[in-house]
Amino acid sequence: MPVSVYVPTPFRRATGGQARVEADGADIQAVLDGLDQRFEGLRGLVRNEQGQVHHHVNVYVNGEEVKAGDEVSIIPALAGGGPGRP
Repeated sequence: MPVSVYVPTPFRRATGGQARVEADGADIQAVLDGLDQRFEGLRGLVRNEQGQVHHHVNVYVNGEEVKAGDEVSIIPALAGGGPGRP
């Protein structure tokens, strides 16, 4: 079942510059497996060697179970800033 996957700017080098790609899978693991097979450059960017999503990457889906037509977003966590100035 196809889903739309949003690819953030830092990962687009792995998808040939595409911001959105289609992927198949009944769950997030299957979707990410398919993306890894289709876009070899994504391997290591989203998940580690054990297949776990890196702690600095968040994966969002509009429900617990992926359904046809769902949109999946892969978002790298942002850090920075510091204590605010008075």
